[in-house]
Amino acid sequence: MERNFNDQQLARRKKLEDLKAKGINPFGNAFERNAYTKTIKDEYNQFTKEEIAEKDIAVTIAGRIMSKRRMGKMCFMNIQDRYGNIQLVINKADLGEEAYELVKASDIGDIIGLEGKVYRTNPTEQNPMGELSVYVLKYTHLTKALNPFPEKFHGLTDIEERYRRRYLDLIMNDEAKKVAFMRPQILNAIRTFLAGREFTEVETPVLTTLLTGASARPFVTHHNTQDLDMFLRIALELNLKRLLVGGMEKVYEIGRTFRNEGMDPQHNPEFTLMELYEAYSNLEGMMELTESMYKYIADNVCGKRTFHFLGHDVNLDGDWKRVSMTDAIREKTGIDFKANNYSLEEATALAKEHNIEVEKHFTVGHIINAFFEKYVEETLIQPTFLYGHPIEISPLTRSNEEDPRFVDRFELFIAGHECANAYTELNDPIDQLERFEAQLKAKELGDEEANDIDMDFIEALEYGMPPAGGIGYGIDRMAMLFTESESIRDVILFPTMKERSN
Repeated sequence: MERNFNDQQLARRKKLEDLKAKGINPFGNAFERNAYTKTIKDEYNQFTKEEIAEKDIAVTIAGRIMSKRRMGKMCFMNIQDRYGNIQLVINKADLGEEAYELVKASDIGDIIGLEGKVYRTNPTEQNPMGELSVYVLKYTHLTKALNPFPEKFHGLTDIEERYRRRYLDLIMNDEAKKVAFMRPQILNAIRTFLAGREFTEVETPVLTTLLTGASARPFVTHHNTQDLDMFLRIALELNLKRLLVGGMEKVYEIGRTFRNEGMDPQHNPEFTLMELYEAYSNLEGMMELTESMYKYIADNVCGKRTFHFLGHDVNLDGDWKRVSMTDAIREKTGIDFKANNYSLEEATALAKEHNIEVEKHFTVGHIINAFFEKYVEETLIQPTFLYGHPIEISPLTRSNEEDPRFVDRFELFIAGHECANAYTELNDPIDQLERFEAQLKAKELGDEEANDIDMDFIEALEYGMPPAGGIGYGIDRMAMLFTESESIRDVILFPTMKERSN
């Protein structure tokens, strides 16, 4: 494949050949280090120039050259490792002429290793203590960077390129790197919290032959050996419930899930979902667990409970609000779907009066949900458990014993967006089969997100599943909250992107 190089790229490739001519591998081997930029700063930043000199601290570090300036026989560099940056001070007289020639020939972006002493430069008016640095005594070239960093990489016009070329974003954007490291810390905190409650983490198949566990359009693939069309999973639910039948009692999975739907700052077609099921629990148990887990993450990862999220200051402290869907709609519109058992015709008329579009497959329950989405959802800013969903939009959920039009389900809303979805689980196989059959009819009427019938799951339920509470968390949106990110693409290292325009 023929490529056209600019002058800078050609100059770097010439330097690559020069390194080879000197017997130096431009793309070197392992390098053992005993310090990082962070450990040096944490341990020695409080000491004066004289105290550091007296301590005579030897270090071996490595990193990427981020800046470079030469002053005669002296060179000052700034290198970056996973934790941050530190200045290098290089004196030709102490380093030696041959090694100093390598320093002179180096480029921004090259990766180097070095041995030296912790050092502080002379005090200045701007920096009365002087800058904490490393005085270099041995210099090792490790990797030649053949491309220069692009100019103005962080301009608003380049935001799409930041996501496409995440490696450059991580090099040049400290905030992006902070988020990248913080996300796994959030996951570790989740696992630690759940381990403390004796939950077991499991793995279940990504490929499936049935659409179950959620209402969503799937990605379709093909199994060549079995000549079988399959789907990438849209949820984790039914396999985890099978494990409850098997007696595991407290299980969860954190895994990639796929929904063939739109992309926006809140949605990515492939995302990380956590589903959790606890035998002998219910909706109340899931509320308590969720509130406790969010506060645990806030305390142990972030060190605070107030976050600026999607334009709002969100406070996780205190007892979180709980409100039913019908009460929330009544507060905003005056319509009481709980007290009035409206017919489909009456509910449709109310929807038209309130500029709500009614689709072909809609029932009264779908209309209630449409009212919520139009008038309530965006107003739920502080953490709110919204419960009491219509049965028609919750095919896998246990009916409410007092009013079977509704189910024992809640969604957690923060800053006007859903962050979790929980149920008192349905464990009646007869009721479950009827729900599946209703979904099949909805699919025949054009509902592309309706579930299939999973008869193996029905059979599992017939062996007996204990009463249980279950919940699903969008890990990406959770990470957005705790990292105070505005877009889901900020917390996914490699988000789905549209093709580059020509």
